[in-house]
Amino acid sequence: MSTEEQPSADPAPAGNAPRSLAEALRTRDDASLSALLRARPDLITPVPTDLTQLATRAGTRASVVRALERLDRFALQTAEALAVAPEPATYEQLLALMAGDDRDPAVTGAFPHALGTLRDQALVWGPHDRLRLVRTARELLASSPQHPSPTGLGPTVAEATAGMSPGRIQEIVTAAGLASTHDSVSAVASLTALFTDRAEMSALLDRAPADSVDVLSRLVWGPPYGQVTADPARHLRWLIDRGLLLPTAPGTVVLPREVALHLRAGRAHRVTEPVGPAVEAAATHRPQVVDSTAAGQAYTALATVEELLKDWHEGGPAVLRAGGLSVRDLKRTAVALDVSEPVAAFWVELAYAAGLLASDGEAEERYAATPAYDEWLERPAAERWAVLASAWLASTRTPGLVGARDAKDRTLSALGPGLDRSSAPEVRHRVLALLATLPEGASPAPDSVLARLRWERPPRNPQSTDDLRTRLARWTLSDAESLGVTGRGALSAQGRALLGLPPAVAHDTAPAAGPGDKLPVHKRPHPVPESTRSPAEQAAAAARAVRLLTPLLPEPLDHVLLQADLTAVAPGPLRRPLADTLGVLADVESKGGATVYRFTPGSVRRALDAGRSASDLHAFLAAHSRTPVPQPLTYLIDDVARRHGHLRIGSASAYVRCDDDAVLNEILADKRSQVLRLRRLAPTVLAAQAEPAALLEGLRAMGFAPAAESAEGDVLITRAHARRTPPRTAPAPVPEGPPVPDATLLGAAVRAIRAGDLASTAPRKPTSADGPGGDLPRTSSAETLATMQAAVMTGEALWIGYVNAEGTATQRVIAPIRVEGGFVTAYDHTADEVRTYPLHRVTGVAELADGQA
Repeated sequence: MSTEEQPSADPAPAGNAPRSLAEALRTRDDASLSALLRARPDLITPVPTDLTQLATRAGTRASVVRALERLDRFALQTAEALAVAPEPATYEQLLALMAGDDRDPAVTGAFPHALGTLRDQALVWGPHDRLRLVRTARELLASSPQHPSPTGLGPTVAEATAGMSPGRIQEIVTAAGLASTHDSVSAVASLTALFTDRAEMSALLDRAPADSVDVLSRLVWGPPYGQVTADPARHLRWLIDRGLLLPTAPGTVVLPREVALHLRAGRAHRVTEPVGPAVEAAATHRPQVVDSTAAGQAYTALATVEELLKDWHEGGPAVLRAGGLSVRDLKRTAVALDVSEPVAAFWVELAYAAGLLASDGEAEERYAATPAYDEWLERPAAERWAVLASAWLASTRTPGLVGARDAKDRTLSALGPGLDRSSAPEVRHRVLALLATLPEGASPAPDSVLARLRWERPPRNPQSTDDLRTRLARWTLSDAESLGVTGRGALSAQGRALLGLPPAVAHDTAPAAGPGDKLPVHKRPHPVPESTRSPAEQAAAAARAVRLLTPLLPEPLDHVLLQADLTAVAPGPLRRPLADTLGVLADVESKGGATVYRFTPGSVRRALDAGRSASDLHAFLAAHSRTPVPQPLTYLIDDVARRHGHLRIGSASAYVRCDDDAVLNEILADKRSQVLRLRRLAPTVLAAQAEPAALLEGLRAMGFAPAAESAEGDVLITRAHARRTPPRTAPAPVPEGPPVPDATLLGAAVRAIRAGDLASTAPRKPTSADGPGGDLPRTSSAETLATMQAAVMTGEALWIGYVNAEGTATQRVIAPIRVEGGFVTAYDHTADEVRTYPLHRVTGVAELADGQA
């Protein structure tokens, strides 16, 4: 069924109108059924046995609620209007409720598409002169005192007067200027006709007191209920006497639906929104500026993730007992990255979503990098960015919730449970797709993006401006900028490629953004959740993004600029061996486009502890510096190296060994050595009660440069221990309901449903052997065998009852091919394939009616 439905295209002639949703579904072709199952994937889990079961499942409360939540605002308003229309309603009646007496042309143009959407999703069925909303949807959207209609309309005159005495109804009819009738039914019909007659109602209201009209104006847009005293004021009495306000309970009156519609000029809604608000551009930049800015952000993102995992290189923070990162550890991480805590939570969660970070699973569980992190480091920068960006797009983890409280009033922590939100990937894709509708280089006004999203998927509470979907959209705009998917707020070329979009998106390839779009209003595609792309499509999109980003990233450098103030300037990103060695030899002083490193005695000693000699360090600096090695730096290295290892520390508990006994005398004379509890064992040896590591740090604090030695007397080389978790897979996204079925599954499901429907609806010859209620045929073994053998010779199809090995009884339509050895081989129309069935599991057999074989 086409979603571009026109009023003249009646889906079913009036004489052959379907009597149920199941019958309406039987009139659909395979493409229409596939579209229904794709839009509502919960209907296919598991695959229904026939169309009757499909219709029943489509009318369940959970499924209908899910379908209503996925409608855009105008389609939802159409369903709300149909819920308060007469049942069944005509096309013209429903259009009048939407477009009003003035027949708003924008509403009239968009209405066929909205109604077609409701039909396609099996929420509305019937021909144009008998439109029906599925019963569950009507119950959810219709008005009641406990649950007012979203339209603000109250009950009809007939519903409001259902419990009223006949005498009171006649009094109202007479007061309204109508002739009295002989029964309540005709009296209510007469009053309804008055309220729906525009001219007569206008004349009646012209005679109303001004205060009475003011009361009606306060109730007209809802809620339609009001409170009155036992002795109402005169202007209220005038309304009550004429039925313009009808009592529903003691002290409560309601404005009848027909009266409200007259006052509203026939509209069901105060504001009808046939077209989603346009996404507006806040600023426009040159596309090259956007792409280069985004590339700079991408490079910063890579550096931030590397710095995070380098900070946790030897084992990160401990895992909380309930899971996740403690508040104190998150603060420490934020300080180390020089960012705010929410931003630190984003980077931690991103590394976790990309599979670069996990818990080690030890008894005292801690976070650490995974083996995948080492592989990630070896890849080119653009490929590393694609890994992070792809993980962010697909992840259901929402770091923006860190610090909030869950339903049990527990604080949500980074890397902890409770942060998954299944709608997050769909919102991210949708926000970026909306950015793609703008001209290249244009950044959106955030409020216009949020307004568009609220139109496409209205929140349950229309007054709420802080629902989860809105917050996810805000976080998406911020995270995309931090990650380099956008630059200066505009979608970058690599961001478009990552989404699988062409370099320039035409208006007719994306959901329309407003009245100025090229597509007519009634032909605009309905926004649907982002379909899951195949792994091959995702890989192709990521590869294209890598190709676009690679020339924008700076080439890694193999040199630095040494300065006389004991600093080195890296004018860009450094190649990994150079960066790793320089990170040991010097401390990072400042970051940015150029990184500044500072050489200190402690950093030089750190390099010597790692096994480098002074000559190695001189050669390294001379080879990688574009400027001459400053003399102060040479002196610093030589001075630290001369004293490094002059003292030797081992385990006695610990000892100090030195060939110069004057140095040992100096140590013993220093008051700061008292805490080490040193004593002389020999002229060149001191023993200590402290552990070797504590003794090493204590002597360094006193200004000495000792070196640790092994039990064999060799100098120990101390390098940072790279702690890794066992192999870990990235966290799997939590799906939002059943996954969208692919084309293969849809085709198989439609064939199975068609075949099952054939089995359940195929007419058969009446027989006394039918089961109770005609559910399954019941025949003896001899009759079953004889009928099967006869069908093999005639080629006729049979209707059988069958019980499988699990004891489940089903009915099938088969065409027997061969009967032998207690088995029947037949073409099963229900399964659309040839199968073999044991005859002892066939409960009975019946012939199909003539012409149905």
